[in-house]
Amino acid sequence: MFVLDKHGTPLQPTRPAMARKLLASGRAVIHRHTPLVIRLKDRDAGSCAVPGVEAGIDPGSKHTGLALFHDNGDGARTGLFAVQLDHRGGRIRDRLAARAAFRRRRRSKNLRYRAPRFANRARPRGWLAPSLRHRVETTMSWVDRLARWAPVRALHVERVAFDTHAMSAGRPLEGAEYQQGTLCGYEAREYLLHKWGRACAYCGKQEVPLNIDHIHPRSRGGSDRISNLAVACIGCNQAKNAHPVEEFLAGRPQVLARVLAQAKLPLRDAAAVNATRQALWRALTATGLPVHAASGGRTKWNRSRTGAPKSHTLDALHVGELAVVTGWPDTVLVAACAGRGGYARTRTDRYGFPRLRLPRVKQVRGFATGDLVRASVPAGKRAGVHTGRVAVRATGSFNITTARGTVQGVSHRHVRLLQRGDGYAYHHQGESRGDAPL
Repeated sequence: MFVLDKHGTPLQPTRPAMARKLLASGRAVIHRHTPLVIRLKDRDAGSCAVPGVEAGIDPGSKHTGLALFHDNGDGARTGLFAVQLDHRGGRIRDRLAARAAFRRRRRSKNLRYRAPRFANRARPRGWLAPSLRHRVETTMSWVDRLARWAPVRALHVERVAFDTHAMSAGRPLEGAEYQQGTLCGYEAREYLLHKWGRACAYCGKQEVPLNIDHIHPRSRGGSDRISNLAVACIGCNQAKNAHPVEEFLAGRPQVLARVLAQAKLPLRDAAAVNATRQALWRALTATGLPVHAASGGRTKWNRSRTGAPKSHTLDALHVGELAVVTGWPDTVLVAACAGRGGYARTRTDRYGFPRLRLPRVKQVRGFATGDLVRASVPAGKRAGVHTGRVAVRATGSFNITTARGTVQGVSHRHVRLLQRGDGYAYHHQGESRGDAPL
């Protein structure tokens, strides 16, 4: 748990049991609900030694893992806090495409529209599309948050780089004989594992050794392009041998259709990581903290030595040079980017005509959509305690989205505010036990 002194300066994080004792004794108050940050009333950061913590970052296209850990000085790390940041770059891209379509329609029809502006087409060097810039900005936002809540002394970031040219060159990958060793052809191997969900493409087995297989065999004219490669378990790889995939999966048409569709997926995620890694590196170095870069190969090697399962937050914990990991958090805080609402005051039907109008005032009865609340309903079919994000209605009957689902029609009389909306939806997730409510 994060701890602040009476002036708001971060102190060394503490255990949940100690945080409960401090709150019960009255020595501390809750500064923030999720993640839980307490503020001591009788402690000053200048009167005690704060050893500090370090942060690991595992950037990704859809998810970014961040982990706080204590380094004992001999290469031993102890995980203290982990958060998985779920980006919304795909939704931003779809919204921009829809806006462009609306504008094209207004310009082609005899309708009122904004006059075209041609003086705003220049893009500065290093320009990123909004869906890509969003990934950098949200990651930096959480790095700044962690630095405000904990005494962060250094940053460790995995500079992920998939070589999309080498993966799609359509020729044998030089120095990347993926059938030999672990680090040979790491970009192609790691990308294929990510693309196929670390499971056999043909039978779906997980947690087994996986080989790289040509969907259309090379002996029958198949290429070495990444779109012709899949991961397969040893049994499926040997059974398929040099048979065409249509012949091997003749009795399973649904699996055949899925494999062919999955093989044609574009390298969009790899390109997004490549496009944002330099901007993220520049933003991290601008914080003034020492930033240490590491490769994805070292992260994977560290995780294999410690026996940690594959996850975004555990990858962040294993970034860089380390000897051993003495422990990691049991639960992970998942922060999903949910946005802060829109400016549109109407909703349209499928033909583009307005079907309803939204109120201009976002707060209803002191609550706004996105706030973290707790509702204690005494009786009725909605009886119980519900904690989650609220969606307000002008009638005073709210909807609350919890980790177990959405509870509709909760009266504002039973709702208590826990935390103002900050653009994220939170829930806890165990490494192996699934989701748990806040």
